[in-house]
Amino acid sequence: MTFLQAPRVIRTGASKLASAPLSAKFGIAVVTLYVLTALFAPHLAPYGEAEIVGTQFEPWSAQFWLGTDNLGRDMFTRLVFGARNTIGIALMTTALAFSIGASAGLTAATFGGWTDQILSRLVDVLMSIPQLIFALLLLSIFGTSIPTLVIIIAVLDSTRVFRLTRAVAINAAVSDYVEVARLRGEGPIWIMTREILPNIAPMLVSEFGLRFCFVFLLISGLSFLGLGIQPPTADWGSMVRDTATLIVYGDITPLLPAGAIGLLAVGVNMVVDWFLHSASGLKD
Repeated sequence: MTFLQAPRVIRTGASKLASAPLSAKFGIAVVTLYVLTALFAPHLAPYGEAEIVGTQFEPWSAQFWLGTDNLGRDMFTRLVFGARNTIGIALMTTALAFSIGASAGLTAATFGGWTDQILSRLVDVLMSIPQLIFALLLLSIFGTSIPTLVIIIAVLDSTRVFRLTRAVAINAAVSDYVEVARLRGEGPIWIMTREILPNIAPMLVSEFGLRFCFVFLLISGLSFLGLGIQPPTADWGSMVRDTATLIVYGDITPLLPAGAIGLLAVGVNMVVDWFLHSASGLKD
């Protein structure tokens, strides 16, 4: 994109956003709010991420807007930092999963034959084991550090990306424009990157948003069980676990990190639905 083309692209994007349905605008607003919170977390939080500033389970007050947790840490501060940690790690994991799964899926669809069979059967074996149970097993063996968590979940989730990428890439691989490229003598790498990938990109972008939600929820679930993001790092899943006892006393504090998880998942799905609808070319 040249410098002269930038204003036109911006106007086109603004026009599409203006014509977007209310659900899409709501989803974009939610995602934007979460991203800004994650980026400016140190400036928004009144205390340090792991700083103990009061006694256990203090009620909401002017000093502690959302009270304190089981160790006396400020809940609002942990909620803000949780946005940075949970979203950042989920985004990194999803990107790695797509790098592995999409590359393998494109390779299987383009080369076919034994390459397709070997990759597909390997993925079938990994998918035959429930993802959560497999993740719990691997994390208990290799530890629960953040790099280990990212790699394990990315490898497991890449199997889903592989299946989708392979399915849509196979349809594109038998299209006329791909056959023409082969007749011109183009190599498989060129065909993958210049012919197949651009034509399946909208589907992959939409899947990226959906997979981000699944990864985000999986990491939060693992943290709730004690095998995800480890303390003192703030994470919404572990925050629900740490304050769960307050539910017995009618305190809604544990619902705040749970609500943050649910709201982000809803917002991302609304944006993905709008993008899929726009990419399909369908009109309301």
